[in-house]
Amino acid sequence: MAPKDKASKAAKATRSTINKNKSKKTRMSVTFHRPKTLKRARDPKYPRKSAPSAPLLDNYGILQWPLTTESAMKKIEDNNTLVFIVDTRADKKKIRAAVQEQYDIQIKKINTLIRPDGKKKAYVRLTADNNTLVFIV
Repeated sequence: MAPKDKASKAAKATRSTINKNKSKKTRMSVTFHRPKTLKRARDPKYPRKSAPSAPLLDNYGILQWPLTTESAMKKIEDNNTLVFIVDTRADKKKIRAAVQEQYDIQIKKINTLIRPDGKKKAYVRLTADNNTLVFIV
């Protein structure tokens, strides 16, 4: 096979239909959008956490201790109200559930405040049929 034959064969191949069918796609937008490709579902080989974490607040972690100051005792005697120091992350619904479960009493309403030392105080007002003096003793 002579080199001239090779060259003519290559020239003939370039003129043939190999690259004729390919046309350049006209772009209508100046911004390039990456084509959507296959997204596989996650299939982890092992769990990323060794054990599930425990809940942060349970009913025994919410109520920390009852207050027994003079003003708290006055609230107990006059207003039918118990005063507790509670966890700062606890909201009124969690405080209500914790008090009802631990003391088995009916609650009328709950007021909360955060003291200047950063602790949360909860005033638990009981219904008229519950007597707070029972809980003092």
